[in-house]
Amino acid sequence: MYRANVLVCGGTGCTASGSASVIESLNAGIAAHGLEKEVRVVTTGCFGLCEKGPIVVVYPEGAFYQSVTADDAKEIVSEHLLKGRIVGRLLYQDETAGGGVSSLSETAFYKKQLRVALRNCGIIDPEDIGEYIAVDGYQALGKALTEYTPEQVVQVIIDSGLRGRGGAGFPTGLKWKFAAASEGDEKYVCCNADEGDPGAFMDRSVLEGDPHAVIEAMAIAGYAIGARQGYVYVRAEYPIAVRRLGIAIDQAREMGLLGEDILGSGFGFDLDIRLGAGAFVCGEETALMTSIEGRRGEPRPRPPFPAKEGVFGKPTILNNVETYANIPRIIMLGAEWFSSMGTEKSKGTKVFALGGKINNTGLVEIPMGTTLREIVEEIGGGVPNGKKFKAAQTGGPSGGCIPAEKIDVPIDYDNLLAIGSMMGSGGLIVMDEDNCMVDIAKFFLEFTVDESCGKCSPCRIGTRRMLEILTRITSGNAEMDDLAKLEELCYHVKMNSLCGLGQTAPNPVLSTMRYFKDEYIAHIEDKTCPAGVCKELLSYTILADKCIGCGMCRKVCPAEAISGERKEAHSIDTNKCVKCGACETACKFKAVVRA
Repeated sequence: MYRANVLVCGGTGCTASGSASVIESLNAGIAAHGLEKEVRVVTTGCFGLCEKGPIVVVYPEGAFYQSVTADDAKEIVSEHLLKGRIVGRLLYQDETAGGGVSSLSETAFYKKQLRVALRNCGIIDPEDIGEYIAVDGYQALGKALTEYTPEQVVQVIIDSGLRGRGGAGFPTGLKWKFAAASEGDEKYVCCNADEGDPGAFMDRSVLEGDPHAVIEAMAIAGYAIGARQGYVYVRAEYPIAVRRLGIAIDQAREMGLLGEDILGSGFGFDLDIRLGAGAFVCGEETALMTSIEGRRGEPRPRPPFPAKEGVFGKPTILNNVETYANIPRIIMLGAEWFSSMGTEKSKGTKVFALGGKINNTGLVEIPMGTTLREIVEEIGGGVPNGKKFKAAQTGGPSGGCIPAEKIDVPIDYDNLLAIGSMMGSGGLIVMDEDNCMVDIAKFFLEFTVDESCGKCSPCRIGTRRMLEILTRITSGNAEMDDLAKLEELCYHVKMNSLCGLGQTAPNPVLSTMRYFKDEYIAHIEDKTCPAGVCKELLSYTILADKCIGCGMCRKVCPAEAISGERKEAHSIDTNKCVKCGACETACKFKAVVRA
Protein backbone atom coordinates (compact mmCIF):
# COMPACT_ATOMS: atom_id res chain seq x y z
CA MET A 1 0.00 0.00 0.00
CA TYR A 2 1.53 3.28 -1.11
CA ARG A 3 0.78 6.60 0.55
CA ALA A 4 1.15 8.42 -2.77
CA ASN A 5 0.65 7.49 -6.41
CA VAL A 6 2.29 9.65 -9.07
CA LEU A 7 0.57 9.32 -12.45
CA VAL A 8 2.56 10.48 -15.47
CA CYS A 9 1.09 10.73 -18.95
CA GLY A 10 2.81 8.26 -21.24
CA GLY A 11 0.78 9.08 -24.36
CA THR A 12 2.43 10.10 -27.59
CA GLY A 13 1.99 13.84 -27.00
CA CYS A 14 3.55 13.90 -23.55
CA THR A 15 6.21 11.39 -24.59
CA ALA A 16 7.20 13.76 -27.39
CA SER A 17 7.39 16.57 -24.81
CA GLY A 18 9.79 14.62 -22.60
CA SER A 19 7.68 12.62 -20.15
CA ALA A 20 10.19 9.74 -20.23
CA SER A 21 12.88 11.96 -18.69
CA VAL A 22 10.32 13.19 -16.15
CA ILE A 23 9.58 9.59 -15.12
CA GLU A 24 13.29 8.83 -14.88
CA SER A 25 13.85 11.92 -12.72
CA LEU A 26 10.91 11.06 -10.45
CA ASN A 27 12.13 7.50 -9.92
CA ALA A 28 15.69 8.68 -9.27
CA GLY A 29 14.51 11.26 -6.73
CA ILE A 30 12.25 8.77 -4.98
CA ALA A 31 15.13 6.30 -4.70
CA ALA A 32 17.53 8.98 -3.47
CA HIS A 33 15.16 9.91 -0.63
CA GLY A 34 14.34 6.30 0.24
CA LEU A 35 10.67 6.59 -0.71
CA GLU A 36 10.41 3.46 -2.86
CA LYS A 37 8.04 1.71 -0.43
CA GLU A 38 5.89 4.80 0.04
CA VAL A 39 5.52 6.30 -3.42
CA ARG A 40 4.71 4.63 -6.74
CA VAL A 41 5.16 6.17 -10.20
CA VAL A 42 2.63 4.96 -12.79
CA THR A 43 2.79 5.58 -16.53
CA THR A 44 -0.75 6.15 -17.79
CA GLY A 45 -2.49 7.15 -20.99
CA CYS A 46 -3.63 10.59 -22.12
CA PHE A 47 -5.27 12.98 -19.64
CA GLY A 48 -6.67 15.00 -22.54
CA LEU A 49 -5.00 18.34 -21.88
CA CYS A 50 -2.19 17.77 -24.37
CA GLU A 51 -1.31 21.47 -24.56
CA LYS A 52 -0.01 21.31 -20.99
CA GLY A 53 2.19 18.20 -21.23
CA PRO A 54 4.14 16.56 -19.79
CA ILE A 55 1.46 16.08 -17.15
CA VAL A 56 2.02 14.66 -13.66
CA VAL A 57 -0.82 14.04 -11.20
CA VAL A 58 -0.12 13.20 -7.56
CA TYR A 59 -2.72 11.36 -5.46
CA PRO A 60 -4.30 11.40 -2.92
CA GLU A 61 -4.21 15.22 -3.18
CA GLY A 62 -5.03 15.20 -6.90
CA ALA A 63 -2.42 17.86 -7.66
CA PHE A 64 -2.34 18.31 -11.45
CA TYR A 65 1.09 19.50 -12.52
CA GLN A 66 1.55 20.84 -16.06
CA SER A 67 4.51 21.29 -18.42
CA VAL A 68 6.75 19.39 -16.03
CA THR A 69 10.48 19.11 -16.80
CA ALA A 70 13.03 16.71 -15.34
CA ASP A 71 14.20 19.48 -12.99
CA ASP A 72 10.59 20.17 -11.96
CA ALA A 73 10.23 16.47 -11.17
CA LYS A 74 13.09 16.73 -8.68
CA GLU A 75 11.28 19.59 -6.95
CA ILE A 76 8.01 17.63 -6.86
CA VAL A 77 9.86 14.80 -5.08
CA SER A 78 11.73 17.00 -2.59
CA GLU A 79 8.81 19.31 -1.81
CA HIS A 80 5.55 17.48 -2.39
CA LEU A 81 6.40 13.82 -1.90
CA LEU A 82 8.99 14.31 0.87
CA LYS A 83 7.73 17.37 2.76
CA GLY A 84 4.06 17.49 1.76
CA ARG A 85 4.37 20.94 0.21
CA ILE A 86 2.44 21.26 -3.06
CA VAL A 87 4.48 23.01 -5.77
CA GLY A 88 2.07 25.80 -6.59
CA ARG A 89 3.89 27.24 -9.59
CA LEU A 90 3.45 23.99 -11.53
CA LEU A 91 -0.26 23.52 -10.86
CA TYR A 92 -2.74 23.75 -13.71
CA GLN A 93 -4.66 27.05 -13.59
CA ASP A 94 -3.15 28.04 -10.22
CA GLU A 95 -5.21 25.56 -8.25
CA THR A 96 -3.76 26.81 -4.96
CA ALA A 97 -6.78 28.74 -3.73
CA GLY A 98 -6.44 28.82 0.05
CA GLY A 99 -3.30 26.72 -0.16
CA GLY A 100 -5.22 23.65 -1.37
CA VAL A 101 -5.89 21.93 -4.67
CA SER A 102 -9.19 22.50 -6.45
CA SER A 103 -11.06 19.71 -8.21
CA LEU A 104 -10.15 19.25 -11.85
CA SER A 105 -13.79 18.45 -12.59
CA GLU A 106 -14.57 22.08 -11.83
CA THR A 107 -12.05 23.54 -14.27
CA ALA A 108 -13.31 24.94 -17.56
CA PHE A 109 -11.58 22.24 -19.58
CA TYR A 110 -13.15 19.29 -17.76
CA LYS A 111 -16.42 20.71 -16.40
CA LYS A 112 -18.57 20.04 -19.48
CA GLN A 113 -16.88 16.81 -20.48
CA LEU A 114 -18.32 13.36 -19.86
CA ARG A 115 -15.71 10.64 -20.20
CA VAL A 116 -17.10 7.30 -21.32
CA ALA A 117 -14.79 6.10 -24.09
CA LEU A 118 -11.90 7.86 -22.30
CA ARG A 119 -13.02 6.77 -18.82
CA ASN A 120 -9.78 4.95 -17.95
CA CYS A 121 -7.28 7.04 -19.89
CA GLY A 122 -4.98 8.81 -17.44
CA ILE A 123 -6.39 6.70 -14.59
CA ILE A 124 -4.86 3.25 -14.95
CA ASP A 125 -1.60 1.68 -16.06
CA PRO A 126 -2.47 0.39 -19.56
CA GLU A 127 0.24 -2.27 -19.34
CA ASP A 128 -1.25 -3.88 -16.21
CA ILE A 129 -4.36 -6.00 -16.74
CA GLY A 130 -4.86 -6.06 -12.98
CA GLU A 131 -5.55 -2.33 -12.95
CA TYR A 132 -8.12 -2.71 -15.73
CA ILE A 133 -9.83 -5.51 -13.81
CA ALA A 134 -9.80 -3.29 -10.69
CA VAL A 135 -12.03 -0.76 -12.50
CA ASP A 136 -14.56 -3.47 -13.49
CA GLY A 137 -12.64 -4.59 -16.55
CA TYR A 138 -13.85 -7.80 -18.26
CA GLN A 139 -16.99 -7.88 -16.10
CA ALA A 140 -19.01 -6.91 -19.18
CA LEU A 141 -17.59 -9.89 -21.06
CA GLY A 142 -18.47 -12.14 -18.14
CA LYS A 143 -21.98 -10.70 -17.99
CA ALA A 144 -22.51 -11.16 -21.73
CA LEU A 145 -21.30 -14.78 -21.66
CA THR A 146 -23.27 -15.83 -18.56
CA GLU A 147 -26.44 -13.71 -18.61
CA TYR A 148 -27.19 -12.98 -22.27
CA THR A 149 -27.69 -14.95 -25.43
CA PRO A 150 -25.87 -13.61 -28.49
CA GLU A 151 -29.19 -12.23 -29.76
CA GLN A 152 -29.76 -10.38 -26.50
CA VAL A 153 -26.29 -8.79 -26.68
CA VAL A 154 -27.09 -7.51 -30.18
CA GLN A 155 -30.43 -6.16 -28.98
CA VAL A 156 -28.79 -4.26 -26.08
CA ILE A 157 -26.48 -2.52 -28.56
CA ILE A 158 -29.42 -1.73 -30.86
CA ASP A 159 -31.46 -0.34 -27.97
CA SER A 160 -28.56 1.82 -26.79
CA GLY A 161 -28.62 3.82 -30.03
CA LEU A 162 -24.84 3.60 -30.41
CA ARG A 163 -23.77 4.73 -33.86
CA GLY A 164 -20.36 4.05 -35.38
CA ARG A 165 -17.81 6.65 -34.29
CA GLY A 166 -15.58 6.16 -37.33
CA GLY A 167 -17.33 8.40 -39.83
CA ALA A 168 -20.80 7.89 -41.29
CA GLY A 169 -22.48 6.96 -38.02
CA PHE A 170 -24.19 3.71 -39.06
CA PRO A 171 -26.08 2.07 -36.15
CA THR A 172 -23.65 -0.36 -34.53
CA GLY A 173 -26.30 -2.82 -33.36
CA LEU A 174 -27.79 -3.15 -36.84
CA LYS A 175 -24.36 -3.92 -38.28
CA TRP A 176 -23.93 -6.65 -35.69
CA LYS A 177 -27.45 -7.98 -36.38
CA PHE A 178 -26.79 -8.29 -40.11
CA ALA A 179 -23.51 -10.15 -39.50
CA ALA A 180 -25.11 -12.44 -36.92
CA ALA A 181 -27.84 -13.36 -39.40
CA SER A 182 -25.36 -14.11 -42.20
CA GLU A 183 -24.51 -17.75 -42.73
CA GLY A 184 -20.87 -18.77 -42.68
CA ASP A 185 -18.57 -21.37 -41.21
CA GLU A 186 -16.27 -18.53 -40.15
CA LYS A 187 -16.90 -14.94 -39.16
CA TYR A 188 -14.58 -12.11 -38.21
CA VAL A 189 -14.56 -9.09 -35.91
CA CYS A 190 -12.31 -6.23 -37.06
CA CYS A 191 -11.23 -2.98 -35.46
CA ASN A 192 -10.30 0.06 -37.51
CA ALA A 193 -7.42 1.75 -35.67
CA ASP A 194 -5.93 3.24 -38.82
CA GLU A 195 -7.08 6.82 -38.05
CA GLY A 196 -5.68 8.64 -41.06
CA ASP A 197 -7.34 12.05 -40.73
CA PRO A 198 -4.86 14.93 -40.31
CA GLY A 199 -5.07 16.21 -36.73
CA ALA A 200 -6.94 13.15 -35.39
CA PHE A 201 -5.53 11.13 -32.49
CA MET A 202 -8.57 9.87 -30.57
CA ASP A 203 -8.25 6.16 -31.35
CA ARG A 204 -4.51 6.22 -30.81
CA SER A 205 -5.01 7.65 -27.34
CA VAL A 206 -7.59 5.02 -26.37
CA LEU A 207 -5.27 2.22 -27.46
CA GLU A 208 -2.40 3.84 -25.57
CA GLY A 209 -4.40 4.43 -22.41
CA ASP A 210 -7.03 1.67 -22.26
CA PRO A 211 -6.29 -1.18 -24.72
CA HIS A 212 -8.16 -3.81 -22.70
CA ALA A 213 -11.46 -1.98 -23.25
CA VAL A 214 -11.14 -2.59 -26.99
CA ILE A 215 -10.10 -6.23 -26.49
CA GLU A 216 -13.05 -6.86 -24.19
CA ALA A 217 -15.48 -5.21 -26.59
CA MET A 218 -14.23 -7.20 -29.57
CA ALA A 219 -14.64 -10.45 -27.62
CA ILE A 220 -18.23 -9.41 -26.80
CA ALA A 221 -18.80 -8.65 -30.48
CA GLY A 222 -17.39 -12.06 -31.42
CA TYR A 223 -19.85 -13.74 -29.05
CA ALA A 224 -22.73 -11.67 -30.44
CA ILE A 225 -22.18 -12.54 -34.12
CA GLY A 226 -20.60 -15.99 -33.76
CA ALA A 227 -17.00 -15.10 -34.62
CA ARG A 228 -13.92 -16.75 -33.13
CA GLN A 229 -11.21 -14.52 -34.61
CA GLY A 230 -10.62 -10.79 -34.60
CA TYR A 231 -8.11 -8.40 -36.15
CA VAL A 232 -7.04 -4.96 -34.98
CA TYR A 233 -5.81 -2.97 -37.97
CA VAL A 234 -3.53 -0.27 -36.60
CA ARG A 235 -1.08 1.95 -38.42
CA ALA A 236 2.58 1.20 -37.84
CA GLU A 237 3.23 4.91 -37.13
CA TYR A 238 1.58 4.36 -33.71
CA PRO A 239 4.43 2.50 -31.95
CA ILE A 240 3.24 3.12 -28.38
CA ALA A 241 -0.29 2.01 -29.21
CA VAL A 242 0.94 -1.08 -31.05
CA ARG A 243 3.25 -2.08 -28.19
CA ARG A 244 0.64 -1.62 -25.46
CA LEU A 245 -2.04 -3.39 -27.47
CA GLY A 246 0.33 -6.32 -27.96
CA ILE A 247 1.07 -6.46 -24.22
CA ALA A 248 -2.67 -6.33 -23.43
CA ILE A 249 -3.50 -9.16 -25.85
CA ASP A 250 -0.78 -11.35 -24.33
CA GLN A 251 -2.04 -10.61 -20.81
CA ALA A 252 -5.63 -11.39 -21.77
CA ARG A 253 -4.54 -14.73 -23.26
CA GLU A 254 -2.55 -15.61 -20.13
CA MET A 255 -5.60 -14.97 -17.95
CA GLY A 256 -7.92 -16.98 -20.19
CA LEU A 257 -9.86 -13.93 -21.37
CA LEU A 258 -8.85 -14.66 -24.97
CA GLY A 259 -8.47 -18.12 -26.46
CA GLU A 260 -10.54 -21.25 -25.96
CA ASP A 261 -13.38 -21.67 -23.49
CA ILE A 262 -13.35 -18.10 -22.12
CA LEU A 263 -14.51 -18.02 -18.48
CA GLY A 264 -15.69 -21.63 -18.82
CA SER A 265 -18.44 -20.58 -21.21
CA GLY A 266 -17.45 -22.79 -24.11
CA PHE A 267 -16.97 -19.69 -26.26
CA GLY A 268 -13.56 -19.12 -27.82
CA PHE A 269 -12.19 -15.95 -29.36
CA ASP A 270 -8.71 -14.66 -30.17
CA LEU A 271 -7.16 -11.48 -31.56
CA ASP A 272 -4.26 -10.59 -33.81
CA ILE A 273 -2.75 -7.26 -34.83
CA ARG A 274 -2.33 -6.23 -38.46
CA LEU A 275 -0.10 -3.23 -39.15
CA GLY A 276 -1.07 -0.71 -41.79
CA ALA A 277 1.49 1.25 -43.80
CA GLY A 278 -0.31 4.58 -43.42
CA ALA A 279 -2.54 4.56 -46.50
CA PHE A 280 -5.51 6.87 -45.84
CA VAL A 281 -7.73 4.82 -48.14
CA CYS A 282 -7.37 1.86 -45.78
CA GLY A 283 -9.67 3.67 -43.41
CA GLU A 284 -12.43 2.64 -45.84
CA GLU A 285 -13.82 -0.68 -44.65
CA THR A 286 -13.41 -2.79 -47.78
CA ALA A 287 -9.89 -1.44 -48.45
CA LEU A 288 -8.96 -2.19 -44.83
CA MET A 289 -10.23 -5.75 -45.13
CA THR A 290 -8.36 -6.25 -48.38
CA SER A 291 -5.21 -5.08 -46.62
CA ILE A 292 -5.81 -7.50 -43.72
CA GLU A 293 -5.90 -10.27 -46.32
CA GLY A 294 -2.36 -9.29 -47.33
CA ARG A 295 -3.27 -7.59 -50.59
CA ARG A 296 -3.00 -4.02 -51.84
CA GLY A 297 -5.42 -1.87 -49.85
CA GLU A 298 -8.00 -0.92 -52.47
CA PRO A 299 -11.76 -0.61 -52.00
CA ARG A 300 -14.20 -2.96 -53.66
CA PRO A 301 -17.78 -2.35 -54.79
CA ARG A 302 -20.65 -2.79 -52.37
CA PRO A 303 -22.91 -4.79 -52.23
CA PRO A 304 -22.06 -7.35 -51.06
CA PHE A 305 -21.49 -5.58 -47.77
CA PRO A 306 -18.90 -6.85 -45.25
CA ALA A 307 -21.64 -8.20 -42.97
CA LYS A 308 -22.19 -10.79 -45.70
CA GLU A 309 -18.79 -10.96 -47.43
CA GLY A 310 -15.90 -9.30 -45.63
CA VAL A 311 -12.45 -10.59 -44.66
CA PHE A 312 -11.58 -13.68 -46.76
CA GLY A 313 -15.10 -13.54 -48.15
CA LYS A 314 -16.64 -14.31 -44.75
CA PRO A 315 -19.23 -12.31 -42.74
CA THR A 316 -17.36 -9.53 -40.94
CA ILE A 317 -18.09 -6.54 -38.74
CA LEU A 318 -15.81 -3.53 -38.59
CA ASN A 319 -16.01 -0.80 -35.97
CA ASN A 320 -13.44 1.78 -34.94
CA VAL A 321 -11.65 2.01 -31.59
CA GLU A 322 -13.95 4.59 -30.03
CA THR A 323 -17.05 2.61 -30.93
CA TYR A 324 -15.67 -0.49 -29.21
CA ALA A 325 -14.58 1.54 -26.17
CA ASN A 326 -18.26 2.25 -25.43
CA ILE A 327 -19.40 -1.38 -25.58
CA PRO A 328 -18.31 -2.65 -22.11
CA ARG A 329 -20.05 0.23 -20.33
CA ILE A 330 -23.24 -0.31 -22.33
CA ILE A 331 -23.30 -3.99 -21.38
CA MET A 332 -22.57 -3.23 -17.73
CA LEU A 333 -24.87 -0.22 -17.24
CA GLY A 334 -27.53 -0.96 -19.82
CA ALA A 335 -28.90 0.45 -23.05
CA GLU A 336 -31.12 2.95 -21.23
CA TRP A 337 -28.13 4.47 -19.44
CA PHE A 338 -26.30 5.11 -22.71
CA SER A 339 -29.37 6.35 -24.61
CA SER A 340 -30.10 8.85 -21.83
CA MET A 341 -27.08 10.86 -23.05
CA GLY A 342 -26.94 12.85 -26.25
CA THR A 343 -29.72 13.82 -28.66
CA GLU A 344 -32.71 11.98 -30.11
CA LYS A 345 -30.82 10.46 -33.04
CA SER A 346 -27.24 10.72 -31.76
CA LYS A 347 -26.86 8.96 -28.42
CA GLY A 348 -23.95 8.98 -26.02
CA THR A 349 -20.76 11.01 -26.15
CA LYS A 350 -18.19 11.87 -28.82
CA VAL A 351 -14.43 12.23 -28.53
CA PHE A 352 -12.82 15.07 -30.47
CA ALA A 353 -9.18 15.83 -31.11
CA LEU A 354 -9.23 19.57 -30.61
CA GLY A 355 -6.48 21.39 -32.47
CA GLY A 356 -5.56 24.37 -34.60
CA LYS A 357 -6.03 27.94 -33.35
CA ILE A 358 -7.18 27.04 -29.85
CA ASN A 359 -5.70 27.55 -26.38
CA ASN A 360 -6.42 24.08 -24.97
CA THR A 361 -5.21 21.62 -27.58
CA GLY A 362 -6.06 18.04 -26.71
CA LEU A 363 -8.69 15.33 -26.41
CA VAL A 364 -12.20 16.19 -25.28
CA GLU A 365 -15.23 13.94 -24.81
CA ILE A 366 -18.59 15.64 -24.73
CA PRO A 367 -22.23 14.55 -24.78
CA MET A 368 -23.77 14.67 -28.25
CA GLY A 369 -25.67 17.93 -28.59
CA THR A 370 -22.98 20.12 -27.04
CA THR A 371 -22.60 23.25 -29.14
CA LEU A 372 -19.48 24.21 -31.03
CA ARG A 373 -19.35 27.42 -28.97
CA GLU A 374 -19.11 25.41 -25.73
CA ILE A 375 -16.30 23.31 -27.18
CA VAL A 376 -14.31 26.24 -28.56
CA GLU A 377 -14.87 28.97 -25.99
CA GLU A 378 -15.32 27.04 -22.74
CA ILE A 379 -13.57 23.68 -23.04
CA GLY A 380 -11.00 24.86 -25.57
CA GLY A 381 -10.33 28.16 -23.82
CA GLY A 382 -11.01 30.23 -26.92
CA VAL A 383 -8.86 31.41 -29.80
CA PRO A 384 -5.40 32.66 -28.75
CA ASN A 385 -3.89 36.12 -29.23
CA GLY A 386 -7.24 37.90 -29.24
CA LYS A 387 -8.09 36.64 -32.71
CA LYS A 388 -11.65 36.01 -33.87
CA PHE A 389 -13.02 32.52 -34.42
CA LYS A 390 -13.62 32.03 -38.13
CA ALA A 391 -14.46 28.38 -38.71
CA ALA A 392 -13.96 24.82 -37.51
CA GLN A 393 -13.21 21.84 -39.72
CA THR A 394 -14.78 18.57 -38.62
CA GLY A 395 -14.28 15.21 -40.25
CA GLY A 396 -10.87 15.96 -41.76
CA PRO A 397 -10.55 15.59 -45.55
CA SER A 398 -14.01 13.99 -45.58
CA GLY A 399 -15.69 16.79 -43.65
CA GLY A 400 -16.45 20.43 -44.05
CA CYS A 401 -15.97 23.81 -42.47
CA ILE A 402 -18.45 25.15 -39.93
CA PRO A 403 -18.50 28.98 -40.09
CA ALA A 404 -18.72 31.30 -37.10
CA GLU A 405 -22.39 31.96 -37.85
CA LYS A 406 -23.12 28.29 -37.03
CA ILE A 407 -21.18 28.19 -33.77
CA ASP A 408 -24.33 27.59 -31.70
CA VAL A 409 -25.44 24.53 -33.66
CA PRO A 410 -25.57 21.44 -31.39
CA ILE A 411 -23.00 18.90 -32.54
CA ASP A 412 -24.50 15.61 -33.68
CA TYR A 413 -24.51 13.50 -36.83
CA ASP A 414 -27.59 15.01 -38.48
CA ASN A 415 -26.89 18.65 -37.63
CA LEU A 416 -23.38 18.48 -39.07
CA LEU A 417 -24.63 16.92 -42.31
CA ALA A 418 -27.30 19.62 -42.57
CA ILE A 419 -24.70 22.40 -42.51
CA GLY A 420 -22.40 20.72 -45.01
CA SER A 421 -19.96 18.95 -42.71
CA MET A 422 -19.83 15.54 -41.03
CA MET A 423 -18.75 13.97 -37.76
CA GLY A 424 -16.02 11.84 -39.27
CA SER A 425 -13.77 10.14 -36.76
CA GLY A 426 -13.61 13.26 -34.59
CA GLY A 427 -10.90 15.65 -35.68
CA LEU A 428 -11.87 19.26 -34.92
CA ILE A 429 -9.54 21.93 -36.28
CA VAL A 430 -10.22 25.51 -35.19
CA MET A 431 -9.38 28.40 -37.53
CA ASP A 432 -9.14 32.13 -36.92
CA GLU A 433 -9.22 35.27 -39.06
CA ASP A 434 -5.70 34.60 -40.32
CA ASN A 435 -6.75 31.41 -42.11
CA CYS A 436 -7.57 31.53 -45.81
CA MET A 437 -10.51 29.24 -46.48
CA VAL A 438 -9.53 28.69 -50.11
CA ASP A 439 -6.12 27.58 -48.93
CA ILE A 440 -7.75 25.28 -46.35
CA ALA A 441 -9.81 23.60 -49.09
CA LYS A 442 -6.67 23.26 -51.18
CA PHE A 443 -4.74 21.73 -48.26
CA PHE A 444 -7.30 18.97 -47.70
CA LEU A 445 -7.65 18.29 -51.42
CA GLU A 446 -3.86 17.98 -51.77
CA PHE A 447 -4.02 15.34 -49.06
CA THR A 448 -6.85 13.48 -50.79
CA VAL A 449 -5.11 13.53 -54.17
CA ASP A 450 -1.97 12.05 -52.61
CA GLU A 451 -3.96 9.38 -50.75
CA SER A 452 -6.28 8.29 -53.56
CA CYS A 453 -5.60 4.65 -54.44
CA GLY A 454 -6.32 5.42 -58.10
CA LYS A 455 -8.68 2.50 -58.64
CA CYS A 456 -11.59 4.58 -59.96
CA SER A 457 -11.23 7.43 -62.46
CA PRO A 458 -13.73 9.87 -60.86
CA CYS A 459 -11.52 10.07 -57.78
CA ARG A 460 -8.14 9.58 -59.46
CA ILE A 461 -8.72 12.18 -62.20
CA GLY A 462 -11.51 14.31 -60.77
CA THR A 463 -9.80 15.28 -57.52
CA ARG A 464 -6.64 16.23 -59.44
CA ARG A 465 -8.64 18.48 -61.79
CA MET A 466 -10.28 20.08 -58.74
CA LEU A 467 -6.87 20.70 -57.22
CA GLU A 468 -5.64 22.30 -60.43
CA ILE A 469 -8.53 24.79 -60.33
CA LEU A 470 -7.90 25.59 -56.66
CA THR A 471 -4.22 26.11 -57.44
CA ARG A 472 -5.12 28.57 -60.18
CA ILE A 473 -7.40 30.41 -57.76
CA THR A 474 -4.79 30.70 -55.00
CA SER A 475 -2.12 31.84 -57.48
CA GLY A 476 -4.32 34.55 -59.03
CA ASN A 477 -4.65 32.86 -62.42
CA ALA A 478 -8.29 31.81 -62.32
CA GLU A 479 -11.42 33.25 -63.92
CA MET A 480 -14.96 33.38 -62.56
CA ASP A 481 -15.99 30.51 -64.85
CA ASP A 482 -13.64 28.31 -62.86
CA LEU A 483 -15.97 28.44 -59.86
CA ALA A 484 -18.81 26.86 -61.83
CA LYS A 485 -16.44 24.23 -63.21
CA LEU A 486 -15.15 23.49 -59.71
CA GLU A 487 -18.63 23.03 -58.28
CA GLU A 488 -19.67 20.79 -61.18
CA LEU A 489 -16.57 18.66 -60.69
CA CYS A 490 -17.26 18.38 -56.96
CA TYR A 491 -20.69 16.87 -57.51
CA HIS A 492 -19.44 14.56 -60.28
CA VAL A 493 -16.68 13.17 -58.06
CA LYS A 494 -19.07 12.90 -55.12
CA MET A 495 -21.68 10.94 -57.05
CA ASN A 496 -19.45 8.63 -59.08
CA SER A 497 -16.49 7.62 -56.91
CA LEU A 498 -16.21 4.02 -55.79
CA CYS A 499 -15.60 4.52 -52.08
CA GLY A 500 -15.98 7.03 -49.26
CA LEU A 501 -12.62 8.68 -49.97
CA GLY A 502 -13.72 10.05 -53.33
CA GLN A 503 -17.35 10.48 -52.32
CA THR A 504 -16.42 12.83 -49.49
CA ALA A 505 -13.28 14.47 -50.97
CA PRO A 506 -15.29 17.45 -52.34
CA ASN A 507 -16.79 18.30 -48.93
CA PRO A 508 -14.13 20.81 -47.80
CA VAL A 509 -14.40 22.58 -51.17
CA LEU A 510 -18.20 22.66 -51.22
CA SER A 511 -18.50 23.86 -47.63
CA THR A 512 -15.96 26.66 -48.05
CA MET A 513 -17.62 27.74 -51.32
CA ARG A 514 -20.96 27.73 -49.52
CA TYR A 515 -19.93 29.88 -46.57
CA PHE A 516 -16.86 31.76 -47.80
CA LYS A 517 -17.56 32.40 -51.47
CA ASP A 518 -16.52 36.02 -51.07
CA GLU A 519 -12.95 34.81 -50.43
CA TYR A 520 -12.98 32.80 -53.65
CA ILE A 521 -14.22 35.86 -55.55
CA ALA A 522 -11.55 38.10 -53.98
CA HIS A 523 -8.84 35.69 -55.14
CA ILE A 524 -10.22 35.65 -58.68
CA GLU A 525 -11.45 39.19 -59.32
CA ASP A 526 -9.29 41.29 -57.00
CA LYS A 527 -6.21 39.05 -57.14
CA THR A 528 -5.90 39.33 -53.36
CA CYS A 529 -5.99 36.90 -50.45
CA PRO A 530 -8.06 38.59 -47.69
CA ALA A 531 -6.29 36.53 -45.00
CA GLY A 532 -2.84 37.26 -46.40
CA VAL A 533 -1.94 33.60 -46.78
CA CYS A 534 -1.69 32.75 -50.49
CA LYS A 535 1.92 33.52 -51.34
CA GLU A 536 1.50 34.38 -55.03
CA LEU A 537 -1.04 37.09 -54.19
CA LEU A 538 1.02 38.78 -51.47
CA SER A 539 3.20 41.85 -51.62
CA TYR A 540 5.41 43.25 -48.86
CA THR A 541 6.09 46.94 -48.25
CA ILE A 542 7.94 48.89 -45.57
CA LEU A 543 6.15 51.81 -43.90
CA ALA A 544 8.57 54.73 -43.92
CA ASP A 545 7.03 56.36 -40.85
CA LYS A 546 7.58 53.21 -38.76
CA CYS A 547 10.95 52.05 -40.10
CA ILE A 548 13.91 53.16 -37.94
CA GLY A 549 16.52 51.76 -40.30
CA CYS A 550 17.79 49.04 -37.96
CA GLY A 551 18.60 46.79 -40.91
CA MET A 552 17.23 43.56 -39.45
CA CYS A 553 14.92 43.00 -42.41
CA ARG A 554 17.79 43.47 -44.83
CA LYS A 555 19.94 40.96 -42.94
CA VAL A 556 17.36 38.16 -43.06
CA CYS A 557 16.20 38.69 -46.66
CA PRO A 558 17.39 35.65 -48.70
CA ALA A 559 16.87 37.43 -52.04
CA GLU A 560 18.72 40.69 -51.19
CA ALA A 561 15.53 42.51 -52.12
CA ILE A 562 15.75 45.09 -49.31
CA SER A 563 17.92 48.19 -49.44
CA GLY A 564 18.46 51.26 -47.29
CA GLU A 565 21.04 53.09 -45.18
CA ARG A 566 21.32 52.56 -41.45
CA LYS A 567 18.89 54.77 -39.45
CA GLU A 568 16.99 55.57 -42.65
CA ALA A 569 13.77 54.04 -43.96
CA HIS A 570 14.34 50.89 -46.02
CA SER A 571 12.47 49.72 -49.12
CA ILE A 572 11.66 46.41 -50.85
CA ASP A 573 12.29 45.68 -54.52
CA THR A 574 9.12 43.78 -55.41
CA ASN A 575 10.75 42.30 -58.51
CA LYS A 576 13.35 40.53 -56.36
CA CYS A 577 11.08 39.69 -53.41
CA VAL A 578 10.35 35.95 -53.04
CA LYS A 579 7.53 36.64 -50.54
CA CYS A 580 9.00 34.43 -47.82
CA GLY A 581 7.88 36.75 -45.01
CA ALA A 582 11.23 36.68 -43.20
CA CYS A 583 11.36 40.48 -43.15
CA GLU A 584 7.96 40.76 -41.49
CA THR A 585 8.94 38.24 -38.84
CA ALA A 586 12.24 39.99 -38.11
CA CYS A 587 10.79 43.51 -37.79
CA LYS A 588 10.08 44.40 -34.16
CA PHE A 589 8.47 47.72 -35.08
CA LYS A 590 5.72 46.37 -37.37
CA ALA A 591 7.09 48.46 -40.22
CA VAL A 592 6.84 45.58 -42.71
CA VAL A 593 3.27 44.90 -43.84
CA ARG A 594 1.60 42.39 -46.11
CA ALA A 595 -0.99 43.40 -48.66
